Amino acid sequence: MKMEASVDKLSREDLYSLEKYHEMRPQFRAEVMQHKRNRVVQVGPAVSLHFEDRKTMQYQIQEMLRVEKIFDAEGIQEELDSYNPLIPDGSNWKATMMVEYPDVDERKVQLSKLIGIERKTYVQVEGHDKVYPIANEDLERETDDKTSSVHFLRFELTPEMVAAAKSGAAIAMGVEHENYNHRLDAVAEGTRESLAADLDAIN
Repeated sequence: MKMEASVDKLSREDLYSLEKYHEMRPQFRAEVMQHKRNRVVQVGPAVSLHFEDRKTMQYQIQEMLRVEKIFDAEGIQEELDSYNPLIPDGSNWKATMMVEYPDVDERKVQLSKLIGIERKTYVQVEGHDKVYPIANEDLERETDDKTSSVHFLRFELTPEMVAAAKSGAAIAMGVEHENYNHRLDAVAEGTRESLAADLDAIN
């Protein structure tokens, strides 16, 4: 059996012109915000995982084009090249990890204690082993003194995990860092269904 990855990346033809996007932005933004509700998982008080997909990335690109007033083909392609890698490939989940402390001083202290937290974050499909991510493939996001408050994670699943998730298995998530240890035994059903939809069935 093999996995046939869906490489349904965005192209220029999928994007709205600046003028068209300006007209439809309120409606499109509301639609994306509703969609995102099922794709954000809070793990403990300070860590959230924002699972990306084609819709969230289209919104991100459209917003960048709007803010930067980019309309030339080269500029649009640069944005596509930046954000397309964050779209799942059919055998994985891709997430933006946020480590958030509202107080600036506390944030500095905590980020110095949480070096390596992104590599200690996991997802777990019921009945299978934990999956730790391939983190920050774009650039290094930690120093000897502190970690970043934003990380990009890719969780690669086995065909058996994919099949279980597509069949309704619960999905747990957690962080097991020595200074931050929290686990969510099962994400909400709406989130589970949304994440399962990122995966390709096995042929």
